[in-house]
Amino acid sequence: MNQELWRLSATEMAALVARRDVSSKELVQSNLKRMEEVNPRINAIVDVLADSALEGAAAADAAIGRGEALGPLHGVPVTVKVNVDMAGFATTNGVTAFKDLVASDDSPVVANLRKAGAIIIGRSNAPAFSYRWFTDNDLYGRTLNPWDAGLTPGGSSGGAAAAVAAGIGAIAHGNDLGGSIRYPAYACGVAGLRPSTGRVPAYNSTQSRDRTLAVQLASVQGPLARTVGDLRLALAAMETPDRRDVWAAPMLPTGSKALFPTRVAVCARLPGIPTDDVVVKAVVQAARWLEDAGCVVEEVVPPRFDEACELWLKLVTNEAQSGLAETIQAYGDNALRTAFGSQRRLAPPLDLAGYMDGLSQRTGLLREWQALFERYPLLLMPVSCQRPFAIDADQNGDDAMRRILEAQGPLLATAILGLPGLSVPMPVREGVPAGVQIVAGRFEDALCLAAGEAIEARAGVFTPIDPANDTAHRAG
Repeated sequence: MNQELWRLSATEMAALVARRDVSSKELVQSNLKRMEEVNPRINAIVDVLADSALEGAAAADAAIGRGEALGPLHGVPVTVKVNVDMAGFATTNGVTAFKDLVASDDSPVVANLRKAGAIIIGRSNAPAFSYRWFTDNDLYGRTLNPWDAGLTPGGSSGGAAAAVAAGIGAIAHGNDLGGSIRYPAYACGVAGLRPSTGRVPAYNSTQSRDRTLAVQLASVQGPLARTVGDLRLALAAMETPDRRDVWAAPMLPTGSKALFPTRVAVCARLPGIPTDDVVVKAVVQAARWLEDAGCVVEEVVPPRFDEACELWLKLVTNEAQSGLAETIQAYGDNALRTAFGSQRRLAPPLDLAGYMDGLSQRTGLLREWQALFERYPLLLMPVSCQRPFAIDADQNGDDAMRRILEAQGPLLATAILGLPGLSVPMPVREGVPAGVQIVAGRFEDALCLAAGEAIEARAGVFTPIDPANDTAHRAG
C-alpha cells in the first residue's frame, strides 16, 4: 500500500476508489497512520475513530464489489467537529460538563457525509462552547497551528483546520457563526467555505432548546479542505435538505459558476479598520489574478460596513445574555469567561425595542448588499484585517478584545447577513500563509468557488505540511 495516499485530494481519492485503483481501506489506513504521526504534535483530533473507520471502509469496499451506486465522497476519510451530534458519541462542544452528553442520532451534516460515502476517522477540537477564535479548552487542551505554535490555529474550527492542513483527512467539517470556518482556514493555510444560510442543514438533538434568532440566521455548517475543488465536492455532499432544520432551503442549483469571470468589487482596506500591509498586499495580488482571469475589477467599499460589523456584536452578544451567559459562567473554562466578559462589555446593550430595531436593520443592510451584488457579483476583501493572532490574544483585556473584534469585521459583517464567504490561502509570508475572502450574494456559493479556483491556480496549494518540529516547545 502507498503510505502517502493521505496526501491526495478528496477529489483524487474518490476517483481512485470509484475506479478500484485504491481501496477505501487503504485510504483510511494511510490517513490513520498520518494521524498517529502528527496529531500528538498539534492535538487537532480529540476522538480517534480508528475501529469504526476501518469497519466503514470495509463496508465501502464491499459496496463497490456489489456494484452499488457510489456517493461523491465514497470511501474518502473526513473529520467532524465535536460540537455536532454523532450517534454514540458525546457532543462535548469542548466543555468538560458535557463529556457524557451522548447523541442518539446523527446531525444532518454528519448524516449527509455518511450518505455521500465519507468515512469519519476522527472528531476535531473546538474551544469551550465553540465561542472563541482560539482553540483551547479544559477538556481536551490546546490545538496548535501546524505552521507556528505561537499563533492561533483559529477558532472555533481550529481543530478542523489544523487537521486538514497537516494531512489528517481530506475534508474537515466546521461551522461558522462569526468566522469559525473562514478564520481557521486563513490561519492554517487551507480553504474554507461558509455556505449561504440555509444551504447546509443543521440540528443537534442534544441541545436543550433551539438557538436564539440572530444566531440561527448567522450560523452555518460547512467544509474546510486543502483545495477549493474539494470544497465544491464537500458542499455537494453536505447540502442535502433535512426536515429537522426549519431554515434549510430546498435543494438548490449549484449557483452561477457559468457567470465567471465577472465584475468584482475589491476592498483591501475597510473604512476605519487598521489593516496589516501583508493583508492589503494579498488582496491586491488576488485582484490582479482575477483580472488576469478575465474579471472586471473595481475598488468599492461595501455599503454601511461598520454598521454590519456592529450589528453582529449587538445582536449575538445581547442574545447570549439570555441563558448562554449563565451557562458559560457555570460550565465554561476560565479562558472563555475572560474572553466573553470582554465581548459583553464592548457590546452596546439592547432593550426589546433596540433588539427588534436591530433585526429590522439587518433586513435593510442585506437589501443594500444584495444591490451591490447585482452590479458586482463578487466582493474581494480580507478574511481578517490582521495576520493570525498570537495564542490567547483574547485574554489580554477589553482593549485587546476591541482590536480583535475590529480586525474580524470582514467575518462578522458577512455572517450576520447570512452571505456565503470563501477563505482562500495566498502565498506564505514570514512563515505563515496569507489569505483573502471572496463573498457573493445569497446562494451564489458556486460563484465564490469559481473565483477561488482562479486564485488558487495562481497562488498554489500550501498544504499538507509537517508540523514544525519545535511545536510543543514553542507552545509552552
